[in-house]
Amino acid sequence: MPKINFIDASGTLRTVEADNGSTVMEAAIRNNVPGIEAECGGACACATCHVYIAEDWREKVGPPSPMEEDMLDFGYDVRPNSRLSCQIKVSAELDGLTVTTPERQA
Repeated sequence: MPKINFIDASGTLRTVEADNGSTVMEAAIRNNVPGIEAECGGACACATCHVYIAEDWREKVGPPSPMEEDMLDFGYDVRPNSRLSCQIKVSAELDGLTVTTPERQA
């Protein structure tokens, strides 16, 4: 199982195991990771699962889709490395992915 590292706004690191084919958001919710609200349940209809992708992972994770970019407009403190965790599919290639949650969700 791939491991995903979540760092909250205060710097606390939590590493969780994620199922291949699930999303980073689903792994966060299943493991009670604080800072991921996921109000729409992963439908890409809000921005409450917003995360920052660690710079060394941006290329592997890839850019947001146009629909995701539209939803990120509603996010808090959106940056060039912002993504919605509901749109990032977990795979073996993402083992060790590090994401940081913003200070608050939109």
